[in-house]
Amino acid sequence: MKVLLIDDEEKIVQSVKKGLEENGITVDFAYDGLTGKQLAESGQYEVIISDIVMPLVNGIDLVKSLRHSGVTTPIILLTALNAVHEKIQGFDSGADDYLSKPFAFAELLARIRAISRRNLSSTKNAHVLRYSDLELNVDSKSVIRAGNRIELTPKEFSLLEYFLRNNERVISKAELAEKVWDIDFEINTNVVEVYISYLRNKVDKGYEIKLIRTQFGLGYLLLDENKKTDADKE
Repeated sequence: MKVLLIDDEEKIVQSVKKGLEENGITVDFAYDGLTGKQLAESGQYEVIISDIVMPLVNGIDLVKSLRHSGVTTPIILLTALNAVHEKIQGFDSGADDYLSKPFAFAELLARIRAISRRNLSSTKNAHVLRYSDLELNVDSKSVIRAGNRIELTPKEFSLLEYFLRNNERVISKAELAEKVWDIDFEINTNVVEVYISYLRNKVDKGYEIKLIRTQFGLGYLLLDENKKTDADKE
C-alpha cells in the first residue's frame, strides 16, 4: 500500500511516516497543501492523509480541488478541531474520514486499513444499485430518482449506498457511524442525524413515496413507505 501524508508539522510527519513504514506501508509526504495537491493528482496512492490547517492550500480546499479534478482516492483529514460542524465541513468537502489530534497511531493505522478495504470492495463490486424508483451507479457516482438526477456530496453518496446495500433492514446509528464513517459511535455525536436529514431533503423531499424511514429507538432503514416493517405490524 502507498499512502500520501500532508501536514506542516514535521514531527508528526516523521513520526507517522516511521510508524506506517514499520507496518509495510510506503509513504510520500508534503509539508504544504499545494505540494500535497500536486502529488495527490498523480493518482498513485491508495489513501491520502491530510491536515486541515496548512500553508498555501488548506485541507478543506485541497479535498474540494481533488474531487473537482476527478481524484477519487480515499482521504482522511487530521485536525485539532473537534467540533461537529468542522467534521461536517470536512465530509462535505469530499473527505472520507476524520481523525482529531492528538490521535493514537494504532487508530490511524486501523482507519487507513479499513478505508482501503472498503474502497477495494466498492471497486470490485461496482454496479448499479436499485430500490423502488431510486437508482445509484457506483461507477459514475450518480443518483437518479424517478428520472431526476440527484446531486450528493461524497459522504451523502456513501450513506445512501449503504442504505441501498442493506435495504429494508433497520440499521442502527452505531452501525452507520462505523460502516460509513469508520468511527465509534458516541452518544453526543449527531453527525449521523445531520446527514440523514441532508439525505432526506435530497432523496425524499418532493416525492410522494418516502424511502428513508426512522425506526424509533432502533435506527433507520430504506423502505418504501407503502410497505410495513415488523414493528409496524405489531
